[in-house]
Amino acid sequence: MPASKASAEDIAARLSALGLTTRMEQHAHRTTIEAEVPESLPAETWREALEVVAGADRFGLLASSENGRTLWAAVNKAVPATGDVRGPGHQR
Repeated sequence: MPASKASAEDIAARLSALGLTTRMEQHAHRTTIEAEVPESLPAETWREALEVVAGADRFGLLASSENGRTLWAAVNKAVPATGDVRGPGHQR
């Protein structure tokens, strides 16, 4: 199993263990994990959830009066190939 997939599954499992309902989606270059956050989430659980998503490549919170609050995380699937890292002026 690729490390990125294991990382995304770990984040989803840890958020679920905190009592949050999670869903994962596969995209071309990343896997996203979303968790619905209830209004009554205790401060300690918030802290733990933020520690979990901090292990992702990107994370954030979407909040609206219509859809409530969704904590999200994105894990990149692969590091893009860069070719010669010394730059165009130093190519062989």
